[in-house]
Amino acid sequence: MGCDVPVPARTASTTYPRGRTRTPSTNAADARALTQVLFEQIRTLEPGTPEHTRVRAALIEVNLPLVRYAAARFRSRNEPMEDVVQVGTIGLINAIDRFDPDRGVQFPTFAMPTVVGEIKRYFRDNVRTVHVPRRLHELWVQVSGAIEDLTVLHGRSPTTAEIAERLKLSEEEVLACLEAGRAYHATSLEAAQEGDGAPGLLDRLGYEDPALSGVEHRDLVRHLLVQLPERERRILLLRYFGNLTQSQISAELGVSQMHVSRLLSRSFARLRSANQLEA
Repeated sequence: MGCDVPVPARTASTTYPRGRTRTPSTNAADARALTQVLFEQIRTLEPGTPEHTRVRAALIEVNLPLVRYAAARFRSRNEPMEDVVQVGTIGLINAIDRFDPDRGVQFPTFAMPTVVGEIKRYFRDNVRTVHVPRRLHELWVQVSGAIEDLTVLHGRSPTTAEIAERLKLSEEEVLACLEAGRAYHATSLEAAQEGDGAPGLLDRLGYEDPALSGVEHRDLVRHLLVQLPERERRILLLRYFGNLTQSQISAELGVSQMHVSRLLSRSFARLRSANQLEA
């Protein structure tokens, strides 16, 4: 990576201000306590002084496990973990410089969003959208340089054969490198595609069915309805699926409208109770 972070070198036992030492076996509680002590010291020191620099470096080292913990969440991205840790350390340094102990927030709680945010920004801005083999990645650097040189030399974009001859590669290797180079750039969903009138990627995506949100509700209602007695279930179906009024239901079933109303109220109470138990 191009940005090196000044992280103190690890030793078997690192000496900290006021005679404190920390060994590799320091646990999280010890690290939090030491971090608090170091912040109390650094706030009394003038930035830029050797003592301030030393305490700041100690703060970075004692909190490096926090960076490694955050970086481990991105292990599946197939990027060198050293690079991810280094980027996360930049976020850690930014958090150290901005942290105010008087706010009553633990430093790990304050720092973690900054560390993770820095790592995510790195993947968003610098990492290839598709992972390519290391050999193609290295060849792409050469191909890219050859394209620039040949463009200046001929005053036009070079052909695949010209690039291959320049680098002593086969045309197939050059084409593979050019394809790998496209992995560095993501296309916007709203970008227009090549060709007149061709829709953008966003226009070719599926849309969300407005009735989809009701699927789960209908399944829940069906599950609850089967728990009701047959007559109460029939009344609910007539009322809310058949759109009949209570008077029409009373005529259909040969019972009073008042009785229909009582059965509906009782059914609702049972359904609410069953729903709470399901939840």
